Amino acid sequence: MLVSSDVMSAIPGVRHAFFTREGGVSDGIYAGLNGGLGSNDSPDSVRENRRRMAERLGVAPDQLLSLHQVHSPDVVIATVPWDGPVRPKADALVTATPNLAIGVTTADCGPILFADPEKRVVGAAHAGWKGALTGVLEATLQAMEELGAERGRIIAAIGPLIRQQSYEVGAEFVARFIDDDAEHARFFLPSQRKGHAMFDLGGFIRMRLESAGVLLIDDLGLDTYADERFFSYRRSVHRKEPDYGRHVHAIMIEG
Repeated sequence: MLVSSDVMSAIPGVRHAFFTREGGVSDGIYAGLNGGLGSNDSPDSVRENRRRMAERLGVAPDQLLSLHQVHSPDVVIATVPWDGPVRPKADALVTATPNLAIGVTTADCGPILFADPEKRVVGAAHAGWKGALTGVLEATLQAMEELGAERGRIIAAIGPLIRQQSYEVGAEFVARFIDDDAEHARFFLPSQRKGHAMFDLGGFIRMRLESAGVLLIDDLGLDTYADERFFSYRRSVHRKEPDYGRHVHAIMIEG
């Protein structure tokens, strides 16, 4: 039902989960634990899946918060459950409120969970290539600092995401990164297809976290495209499926 970071699991008073697709009630292309409120799956199935995830974390369903993600660098500070079904448009959440599980959804993009064990501040970020490039990770750290965290104490865990061996991109994609910083060329390897390259999203995320001064980074190293335990947007496209499931990845402070 989930995979976890050994480093994050060792922090007293913090619970987290990178949920897989195992253990849910959805069927068809969404088979398993689809937590995607924006998917075309049965809403009843998604609600039951999210209830199971909340139960595993030890909170009520309305205390498992997620966002309407838009591939932005925007962050929300959460203090109470959302009022109604409308979710804020953003791509990261932070909180210092006990028993409030904050999460992001992914299906190839990078989920990153954060914790300052001393100040008991946690965060969750959704970092696809656009969010990672435009600063969602740095913005998450800044929001945690507003709650009293210090980035020199923050631990980050990089969850399941599409890895370099599965992530082929075109020349315009490569140019966008190199135009931002020529040093970004090191995150691309030649593809077998002319004019294409293989992008290391996980390595790029790690570099941004290291440059931002995070104390410790634990990368699970899992590939959502290659590992059938996970939903994958790119795999669904290659299989010509009409939609895809989403994972929830969450963290919380125990009360």
